[in-house]
Amino acid sequence: MTPKLKTLSQTVAVVVVMGSLAWASVPFYDWFCRVTGFGGVTGTADLGSETILDETINIRFDASVEKDMKWRFKPVARTMELKIGETGLAFYEAYNPTDRPIAGSASYNVTPYQAGGFFTKIDCFCFEEQLLMPGERVQMPVTFYVDPEIVGDREGKYIHTITLSYTFHEIDLPEAQAALQIDTPIKRN
Repeated sequence: MTPKLKTLSQTVAVVVVMGSLAWASVPFYDWFCRVTGFGGVTGTADLGSETILDETINIRFDASVEKDMKWRFKPVARTMELKIGETGLAFYEAYNPTDRPIAGSASYNVTPYQAGGFFTKIDCFCFEEQLLMPGERVQMPVTFYVDPEIVGDREGKYIHTITLSYTFHEIDLPEAQAALQIDTPIKRN
């Protein structure tokens, strides 16, 4: 093999390897965060905890919308105290004050980040896209618990307050709704 051909094949190999690593990094990082709770990513479960401790923990709820999102979004209650392992139910309220339907998707995190692996969601509005019609106001539930293993964790045992934060982002309307918008004539004065 000539030196030029060898250099070319090595360069192509490096590009392929780097491209593969870049492609795989997002799903790998997502998996890593879900498994470890790194970055405040929570766990999920189908049922609540079987163990409920006598110790309590405070849960704070935070809400925001991205810069150009027109919804108004807030937690119904700002705080809740519950026993560790007890199933909690909280509500967030979203309101679309505009004259057009808006679809949204929520991203979330938990702080402090060390609590992410112990905060477990059973059901959440963030698992699905949300569509609010003009003037529509809805309350959206999130069901969760704090895993009792937090009290035995080296860092977790010092956590007394966990904040669950959501940010809504505007997304494209579902196809059926978008088709209705195209078919609806625009009123002009």
